[in-house]
Amino acid sequence: MLSPRLHNFLDEHHAPYTTLPHDRTVTAQATAHAAHVGAGHFAKTVMIKVDGKLAMMVMPAPYRVDLTRLSRALGGPEVELAEESEFRDAFPDCEPGAMPPFGHLYGMPVYIDSRLAQQPDIAFNAGSHTDALRMSYAEFERLAEPELLWLAHVM
Repeated sequence: MLSPRLHNFLDEHHAPYTTLPHDRTVTAQATAHAAHVGAGHFAKTVMIKVDGKLAMMVMPAPYRVDLTRLSRALGGPEVELAEESEFRDAFPDCEPGAMPPFGHLYGMPVYIDSRLAQQPDIAFNAGSHTDALRMSYAEFERLAEPELLWLAHVM
C-alpha cells in the first residue's frame, strides 16, 4: 500500500513514477533486491535528530550515515540517530521504517547523499514494506527539494 499522503502528492504534481510491489522486506538492501533495483539506486531513509528535531537522511542502500560528517556539513549542530519510538507517530500513514523520503510531507527537512543525484532514477520505500516507487532522480529532487550533501560511506 502506498502512503496516501505520498500518492496524493505525486498525483497532484503529475509526477511520473512506477510502483514496484515486492515480497515483504525490512532492510533497504533486501528491498532493493526484491524490487529488482540495484542497491546503489535504492534510496534508504534514515531518521535522525538535528539539535533534537526530526529530519531525514537519504542515501544509497549499501551506505551508512556518518553522523560526525553530517554535523560538520550542517554547520555543527548535534546530530544523532532517532529511535523508532521518537518518529513512529510522525508517519501515521506508513508502516514503521517504510516512510518515503519526502520529509516536507511530514514537516521535516530531507538531506540526501549526493551520490544518489548521479543516478538517472532512484527507488525508495513508499509507505509499506511491500511497495517501492521508482522515479527519475531529477523528478524526485524537484518534488522533495532535499539538501544535497556528501556524507555516507559503505558499510
